[in-house]
Amino acid sequence: MLRRRLPLSVLDLAPVVEGSSAEVALRRSTELAQLAERLGYHRYWVAEHHNMPGIASSSPAVLLAHLGAATDHIRLGSGGVMLPNHAPLVIAEQFGLLEALHPGRIDLGLGRAPGSDQITAAALRREAKGSSGDDFPDQLAQLVGFLNGSLPDDHPFSRIHALPIGAARPDVWLLGSSGYSAQLAGYLGLPFSFAHHFSPDNTLPAVKLYRSTFRPSERLREPLLMVGVAVVCADTTEEARWLHGSARLSMLRLRTGRPGPLPSPEEAAGYQLSPTEKLVVSRATGSHLVGDPETVAAGLDELVEATGADELIVTNMIYDHAARLHSYELLAEVGGLGRQEQSA
Repeated sequence: MLRRRLPLSVLDLAPVVEGSSAEVALRRSTELAQLAERLGYHRYWVAEHHNMPGIASSSPAVLLAHLGAATDHIRLGSGGVMLPNHAPLVIAEQFGLLEALHPGRIDLGLGRAPGSDQITAAALRREAKGSSGDDFPDQLAQLVGFLNGSLPDDHPFSRIHALPIGAARPDVWLLGSSGYSAQLAGYLGLPFSFAHHFSPDNTLPAVKLYRSTFRPSERLREPLLMVGVAVVCADTTEEARWLHGSARLSMLRLRTGRPGPLPSPEEAAGYQLSPTEKLVVSRATGSHLVGDPETVAAGLDELVEATGADELIVTNMIYDHAARLHSYELLAEVGGLGRQEQSA
C-alpha cells in the first residue's frame, strides 16, 4: 500500500484495440468509469485526440455527457480539451451544459497542444496552418470570462452570455508537459496537472516552477498539483510486462508517424525492435510503472515523494479489457481506496 494516501483518478483515452471498433472501445470506457466509481477513484477524465485510429475520445464533451448518465457521483472531466482547437465560447457552453446536467461533478482540464498533427489541427480550426498556441493565455482569459460572466465592459464579447447560466461552474484546470502551462497555472492560481507519463524529464522543473510562481486566487489558496502516470499492474511482474508490450509497440508506431489501433501483446512480442527503435520505445515509455502491486506501489511512492503531488491520475493502454479492469482494481488496493457499493 502507498505510504501516503492521496486521491487516485483515471485518465482514459478510450483505446481502440486491433480487430475491434470504436463502438466497443466506448462501451468499455463506460464499464471502466462505472468500476472506477465503485472502487473509489476520485475523477475520471477523458482526452481529446484527432486523426488517431487507436483512440476513440475525439470529443470529450460528448463522451462526458454519456459517462455522467452512466455514473452517479465520480467527478468527470477533460484531460484535456485542447483549447486552441475551439472557440472559447463553444467550450464554455459545452462544459456549462455538462455542469448543469451533472452538478458539482465537472472538471474542465485545458491544454494548448493540438492533440493531433498540424494538418488535422488546421482542419479543426479552418486555418491554412495550425496555431502555435501563443494566444493561449488570451483564449483562456476569454473562456474563464464566459464561464464566470466576468468579461470587462469594454470587451467586444461582453454582451454575450455562455448558456445555460447556472449557479455552479466547472472547475478549470491547466494541463501541461513543460514549464509553460506550469507557470501560467501558478500565475493564475489554478490547479495544475502535469503529464509525467509522456514528459518525465520535465516533471520536476515544471512542478518547481508551478509552486514558485503560484499566486493565491479566489479558486485556490495553495497550489493543487496532480501528476499523470502510466501504470500497468498485474498479479505478477512478468504478466504486467507482457501486457505492457501493447503500449510499447503502439508508442513506437505513434512516434514514427504510423499510429493505429492498439496491438495485441502477441503481436508486440513478435515484433523485433531495431536498436534505434529500442531507443525510441525506451524514451517514450521509460516512465511507465509496470509490475505487480508491490512494484507499482514502490514506484508511486517514489514519484509522490519527488513531486509532492496532491493527486495522481493514472492511465494505461492494455489490449485485454479484463486485464485493464484488473489493473485498476489492483491499483485501488495499492492506493487504499474504499470500495463503494453500486447505487441501487
